[in-house]
Amino acid sequence: MAKVGFIKLGNLGMSQVVDLILDEIAARKGIEIMSFGTGAKMGKAEAEHTKHFKEFEADFYVMISPNSSAPGPTAAREIWKDKKVIVISDGPTKKDDRQALEDAGFGYIIMKVDPLIGAKTEFLDPVEMASFNSDAMKVLSTCGVVRLIQEAFDAVIAQADAGKDLELPHVLVSAQKAVESAGFNNPYAKAKALAALHMTDKVAEINFPACFMMKDIEQVTLTTATGHEMMRAAAQLAIDAREIEKGNDSVFRQPHMKDGSLKTKTKLYEKPQ
Repeated sequence: MAKVGFIKLGNLGMSQVVDLILDEIAARKGIEIMSFGTGAKMGKAEAEHTKHFKEFEADFYVMISPNSSAPGPTAAREIWKDKKVIVISDGPTKKDDRQALEDAGFGYIIMKVDPLIGAKTEFLDPVEMASFNSDAMKVLSTCGVVRLIQEAFDAVIAQADAGKDLELPHVLVSAQKAVESAGFNNPYAKAKALAALHMTDKVAEINFPACFMMKDIEQVTLTTATGHEMMRAAAQLAIDAREIEKGNDSVFRQPHMKDGSLKTKTKLYEKPQ
């Protein structure tokens, strides 16, 4: 029985499904998954509360948060340094900072393509937040990020099932790396997906100054609205890419079987092989 624990500090686009992608129809045997979440906050106080989750005694844990260099996630890693932990975040992206995570014993999956939301009260309300995250998830799912992360997790689970010492992933997810995991057959679909990923990456560059530097209300609201419009356009490109594959009856699917193995199919009416 492989046990995987998920620690959610704050929220990334990927946080919505990161604990669901290993057992998408709740039929997989030989796996137990449990999650501990702190809602939208990710400070030191929330990090301290995560220590109680050690009682789950998982084979490995996944700690997902925005900006893993922030005080809260940094404090959480100090609490969890005695466990096998894969850090998922939108940063750090610099090689030296990622090497520091690896040297400290952590695995990581750093996603440059998980966008920064326009988190300013002058613009963001619960509906806008949910809409943005829905758009982000459309890109992350269709354009390869979900499959890349799922396969990385499955590889570690296979090691745990075999009783091996766990070798944790160390992956920087660029737009190009993500799209290669998506399984597109049509090159125009792949191009649309890659464009969506590059746009999603750019959203963070647009929203960052609005969230942390700008003060004028017109600048803040115009800039955050711009970032969210770009995210919506990226989501539409992701939808368009999948529609091309559907039109060709070539959507790549890779479901988990009950024993945890993966089978594939591309034709809608064929069984996974």
